[in-house]
Formats: sequence, structure tokens, C-alpha cells
Amino acid sequence: MSESIRFVDLIQSRIDGFFDTPASILVSIADELSPVAAFSRDFLSGGKRFRALFCFWGWQAVRTAGGGEDDGAGPGAITAGGALDAVVSVASALELFHAAALVHDDLIDNSDTRRGAPSAHKRFERLHDREGWGGSGASFGTGAATLLGDLLLILSDELFDEGLTQLVSAPARRAARAEFNRMRLDVTAGQYLDIFEEIGWAGRPDADQLARAERVIVYKSAKYSIESPLLIGGSLAGATVGQHEALRAFGLPLGIAYQLRDDLLGVFGDADVTGKPSGDDLREGKRTVLIALTRQAIPSGARAALDELLGDPGLTPEQIRTLQLTIRESGAVETVEKMIADNVARAIAALDAAPLGAAARAQLRDLAVTVTRRTA
Repeated sequence: MSESIRFVDLIQSRIDGFFDTPASILVSIADELSPVAAFSRDFLSGGKRFRALFCFWGWQAVRTAGGGEDDGAGPGAITAGGALDAVVSVASALELFHAAALVHDDLIDNSDTRRGAPSAHKRFERLHDREGWGGSGASFGTGAATLLGDLLLILSDELFDEGLTQLVSAPARRAARAEFNRMRLDVTAGQYLDIFEEIGWAGRPDADQLARAERVIVYKSAKYSIESPLLIGGSLAGATVGQHEALRAFGLPLGIAYQLRDDLLGVFGDADVTGKPSGDDLREGKRTVLIALTRQAIPSGARAALDELLGDPGLTPEQIRTLQLTIRESGAVETVEKMIADNVARAIAALDAAPLGAAARAQLRDLAVTVTRRTA
């Protein structure tokens, strides 16, 4: 997937170049803002760039439909003229938005680590303590990280608009902006539902919990991670209604599979690989599909024990192992693995007769495997 690798390089270069101006403005306002600029750069570096890649291949899939320009695996697709600049900027904006979402997500979940390093609020807290400033380091960290996330949201919107100005087609600009706006609404709603389920599940019938967990997956992750980036990319290329429907038919089930894999990693992932403590979702009390399936399968006594431990931030390694064993023995892991496989199959099947470029469809099939078989 050399084109994808080269596109990721373009994304990092665009983000670095774009951030130079706001970073210099921050430092010119006051030296005290230097850590904000530095921490922003850190959070904008690296990562898997899946959202940017799905935006790129959504654009390519529409642009090359019907054997059009660069419908092949050669290097031409990555040098497709001025339109590529717009795609790079828009895809980079998605990565800025994702960085902002991670900063805020870690605040909401009280997560101390991100990608194997301290999360944003913990970095600010440590800065406070290291400098010996007055007041609460934790409060300073929370406030500063909130503002950092807000800054990244602002810059994401600015960079998205910069990308749109590089498009000739006014309908394409409007369609891409509409998808971007809807994505932001959906993920905010999904994030709220996620935190609500952690506290509101006890007042709901047990039979409803699986459906509610699946709803969180759709709005918090599936649309935002894969479907929306595909639709935004397709919009940049002037996608027809049929092409949008094809991208949705591929993107939504794949996004569900993507998050189901993430839920498994949140319970069983290797901390050295994921960059998050093993069993972190158990400490945070995430009411995932995995947990809903487990609760359905185990007797009432074991269910009560699970409910009592789930969401305790002080869970010991032994308690984590006990919960992991309960989940495994319930058969929920095998069920989730089957759900992942079924959703990937649905997504790939949706590509078979899709009115999209052949080479891009092949790349999307490869990405479908990559995002659902990952270990981090």
C-alpha cells in the first residue's frame, strides 16, 4: 500500500506546516503558552491516520469510477494535481479533529496514558508540579487540557475550510462541509451516550443493554472513524447519490467491526502494544457490546459480581484477571469475534458491485483487514 504510506507522509507534512503559524502566535502572546504549542505538536504527530486514509480512498474511489483518471495502482494517483491539495488539507483536518477528541476523551475517562505516554491533562499536571505552581495540579491539568482540545477543534475547522477553498466545485464544497458537520454532531452524541451508559444502565432492562451498546458503537465510533471520512472524501470528488450509498454500505459495518475490535483490545490488549493499561475499559466501566453479551450469558450471581467490580478505578491486577476470565468463559469473546467477521464480510461484499474505481476498491478491501485485525 505504497500510495497510502505516501499519503500519510503528506498528511504529517501538511499538519506540521499548518501548525507553524498558530504555534508562533501562541508563543508571541506569552512564553507561558509554549507548553500548549509543544503539547499540541506532540498530539499531532504519529498515529495510525486511519481517518485520513479513508478520506483519501473515498476520494479516489469516486474520482476513478468507471475507469477514470489514475484507476490503477501506479504512482499517478498520489500526484493527481491541485485537487489532491484539497484532499490533503481536509484529511489533515480530520486528524486534528481526532486529536482534539482524544484529548477530551482522556479527560472524560480519567485516562492517564495515550499511545504509551501521559495524556494531555497528565502532562499539564506534571508541568504544574514540576514548576511548583500554586493550587491544584490536577485542576490545572484538567483546565489546560480542555483548552488544548478546544484549540485543536478550532484549528481543525480552519484547516478544513482551507481545503475546501482549493476545490473548484461549489456543490462538492457544500457536500463535504455538510458531512463534516454531521460527523461532529454524531460523535458528540455518541460520546454523551457512552458516558450515560456508564451510569444509566442500572435503570434499564437487561434485555435492552445490547441494543444500547450497539447504538453507542454506531454514533461514537463507526460513523466518525470510517463512514464519515469516506463520505467526506467521496464528496470532495463529487460523489453521486449511488456512490454515497455504496460508501455508506461499506463504511458503517466496517466501522462497527473496527470498534468491536477496539472493545476487545480495551479489555485484553497488551499494554506495551496498545499504549493503554491492560483492562482499562474495565476500570472505566465501559458498557460495551462485549460486556452486554457477557451479562446475558452468565448467572445472576456472577452478573452481580461483574457489576460491582466494573467501573472501579482501583481494580487490582488480580481483579482485572478475574473479570477477563469471566468474560472469556461466558463465550462473549467468540461472539464478538464472529460479529467482527460478519461485519467485515458485509462491508467487503458491498464493494463488489459498487460504482467506484477498481483499484481504490482493492485498497479499501485491504484497509478493511488492517483496521479490524490490529493489535493497537
